[in-house]
Amino acid sequence: MSDEHATIADVLELLVINQHALAAGLEEVALWIKERGSVETHENIVTALETLDLNAGAITAGIARLVSTNGR
Repeated sequence: MSDEHATIADVLELLVINQHALAAGLEEVALWIKERGSVETHENIVTALETLDLNAGAITAGIARLVSTNGR
């Protein structure tokens, strides 16, 4: 793998890790909000979390393609 591709894969991996950390924090806040009776806000946050999860999956697949294509 070229240094450029390795750098791209490393940066994308860090972004996915950050995305998972943000999602975990948002999930905690969403549960706290739900416990206080704001079900609609909780549902909106859960929808946003589903989008984060979907995108994380696509990013992870892209990382795998970068790595496998260039023999990391």
